[in-house]
Amino acid sequence: MPIEFTKYQGLGNDFILIDNRHSSEPVVTPEQAVQMCDRHFGIGADGVIFALPGQDGTDYTMRIFNSDGSEPEMCGNGIRCLAKFIADLEGSEAKTSYRIHTLAGVMSPELLPDGQVKVDMGLPRLLASEIPTTLAAPDAKVINVPIEVAGQSWAVTCVSMGNPHCITFVDDVSAVALETVGPQFEHYQAFPQRTNTEFIQVIRSDYVKMRVWERGAGVTLACGTGACASVVAGVLVGKCDRTTAVELPGGVLSIEWSELSQRIYMTGPAQRVFTGSFEF
Repeated sequence: MPIEFTKYQGLGNDFILIDNRHSSEPVVTPEQAVQMCDRHFGIGADGVIFALPGQDGTDYTMRIFNSDGSEPEMCGNGIRCLAKFIADLEGSEAKTSYRIHTLAGVMSPELLPDGQVKVDMGLPRLLASEIPTTLAAPDAKVINVPIEVAGQSWAVTCVSMGNPHCITFVDDVSAVALETVGPQFEHYQAFPQRTNTEFIQVIRSDYVKMRVWERGAGVTLACGTGACASVVAGVLVGKCDRTTAVELPGGVLSIEWSELSQRIYMTGPAQRVFTGSFEF
């Protein structure tokens, strides 16, 4: 049977959005999501996102299957796209903000007048048991810990934004062989649930460049939760301000780690690309 969809992108991180409001379970399987995400034989995307009915008092529930069929807890660029998708579905009844249930907790995207989407991403989690990782004792933080990957020593800081991130600071992000080192970081033995990995070049304390290897998706043009985690890591190691612009291959995100509330706020674009139907 044909599946109706809309394609959205946030800084080049692209997703297939499906109106799943009639069911609490995704209407396609992880295996079917892989077919849809294939850039040669399918629609082409980094993942498939489902807008499901809300639960526990939220407006909607977000589920996502990566292009390899795995299911992450959350996706920062994806939730901005989902907010735009929901507003488009609701039409004249659309709100300017939503409470979205995710596997990483409740997220609150807000549609701004300039077309950007600002998301309250919640509190970063810093303990090794929360990442999770075995690079430190369960109740300790992982900050500037050296590890050996691809025959090279890297100082890493770990942050969870509801999904695991391993951040390392480098002199030149363009020199990092992502396709080679990325998979080795993702499957490093100290990360039992695998990890996303961000490589950060500090231009100024309020401006950094980032490249990312995403768990389950590989090289992508942007990663919202990764940008959030990277600014937290930058603050922890004394390299970044609490409000920092993060330049990714697909564009720039504004990230704020509030000193007062300790919550993370991410602001960036989301754009509808096209609509269609897919036959399995």
